[in-house]
Formats: sequence, structure tokens, C-alpha cells
Amino acid sequence: MAIAATAARRPRSRDAARWRRFVWRSNGASRAAFVFLGLIVAMAVAPGLAARYDPVEMSPDAVLALPSAAHPFGTDEFGRDIASRVVYGARTSLGYAVLATAISTAAGTVIGVTTAYYSGAFDTLVMRAVDVLMAFPGILLALIVVTLLGPGLTHAMVAVGIGQTPGVGRVVRSATLGAKGNLYIEASRAAGGSGAWIMRRHLLPNIRHIILVLATLGYGTAILAGASLSFLGLGAQPPTPEWGSMLETARGYLQSNWWVGVLPGVVLGATLLCVNVVGDQLRDILDPSLRLD
Repeated sequence: MAIAATAARRPRSRDAARWRRFVWRSNGASRAAFVFLGLIVAMAVAPGLAARYDPVEMSPDAVLALPSAAHPFGTDEFGRDIASRVVYGARTSLGYAVLATAISTAAGTVIGVTTAYYSGAFDTLVMRAVDVLMAFPGILLALIVVTLLGPGLTHAMVAVGIGQTPGVGRVVRSATLGAKGNLYIEASRAAGGSGAWIMRRHLLPNIRHIILVLATLGYGTAILAGASLSFLGLGAQPPTPEWGSMLETARGYLQSNWWVGVLPGVVLGATLLCVNVVGDQLRDILDPSLRLD
């Protein structure tokens, strides 16, 4: 058990060094992405501090107004301030994407770790089911689930989480198989450690950096998938401000009133880009073996 305890302490010092590298060696793009995401998260946490208007308040005298000092992003077809709706939409889009990412990360981790540890018929059966689910695009699985559950943003995010689970489970299983062969795992087994204790005490700490990277990259996918479902009318329902639903209502105004859809779309695209940049940086630092360069 002393060998196992010593080996378990090592990842902590390695993780500390990795986080220091992340802070001090990040390139300019990563730092800019971090700053932008910080602003978006701040808006999502306290939208009332950044929004000047009620996001659902209609103003018949300011319908489809051009961007101006009073309305930086202009107004929509109901006279609602688009900038305020984008700010409150950040809370909706980012908040529910957290739910989807939590579902996929938790479920995928449980599936991946347990199948890799116990192996045998259990692993074969579960992985064949995962292979079947991975044959379908994640958004298609989400569409099927949300159709069964009914429209609504909560149902949409649950559906997105379920759709992303097979991919997470597959990657976590692969990482667990690599960690499973370490000598301290065998030492823990020889010392009488239970499977649940070994998985919790040794396997999970050794793959947590991979889980973190998967969660970060999956978070951007969850934001996009949630916006896509809302665009199709299966996610957020009017008048709830949400980036995808804002793009859907703006379709008829793109040629005549471009700001109604373009500006919310730019914020959505920039957020997704920054999430992916941060996720790539985390991957390069926390798991160098996954670098693409």
C-alpha cells in the first residue's frame, strides 16, 4: 500500500506544474481567449450589471433600430434591445451547457472506468452498445431524445448530454486501460483493495487531466448543440433569450436588418472559438501525448 500511496501523490505535483505552465506559457491567443471567456462568464453570472434593458421588454417606438449609443447591437422586430438579450442569453446558453457537459462527463467517466477495470463480458457488452450509439451523430441522438422528452431547454440539454456520453466513455475507457497496467494498481489489488476503492483512489486521479480536457472541449460542443436545438424550436422557447433562438427569429431579417442576426451570431461564434482554444491549450499542457503538432 505504501507504493500505491506514493504513486498516488505524484500526479498532484505534476498537476501543479502543469497548471503553472498553463498560466505562464500560454500564447497570446490562449490568453485572449481566456479574457474573452472571463467576460462572457461574468455576463452570465451577473447579467443585470452588463445589460441596460430588460431582455423581454418590448418598445414599439424602437422596432428594428440600427446599432447606436442607446442600443449598441440595435433592436429586434419587437423593439427589444439585442445587446441585453445577448447578455442574458449568455446565462441561458452557458448555464444549460454546464448541465449537458456534467451529464456526459459523469456518465461517460463511469462507463469508461468501469468497463476498462472489470473488462471481460461486461466490457464487451457495454462497448458494443456504445459503438452502436456512436454510429449516429451526437446531434441526431439529441434530436431523438428531445423529441421523446418534448421541447424545452432543460430537455434539450439532457438530450445533448446523452448524445455526447458515448464519445466520452470511449476515450475515458482507453485512458483507463493505460493507467490500469501500472504497478501500483497491481499492488493495491494484492493488498486487498476493492475495485471501487482502486478506481476512486488510483484510476480516476491518473486520468482526471484527460477528463478535464474532454469536459472543456465538450462544453463548446454542448453550447453549439443547444443553440442548434433552439434554432430548430426544440430548445429555449420564446421569449426566453437564448443565442440559438435569437438566430432563428433573425432569419427573415438578414438581408434588410443584418444586425438582428449577425451580432448575436458573432458572439456565439467567438465564444465557441475561445472555448476550443482554451481546450486545445489545456490538452497540450495536461496531456502532451495528444498534441497535434
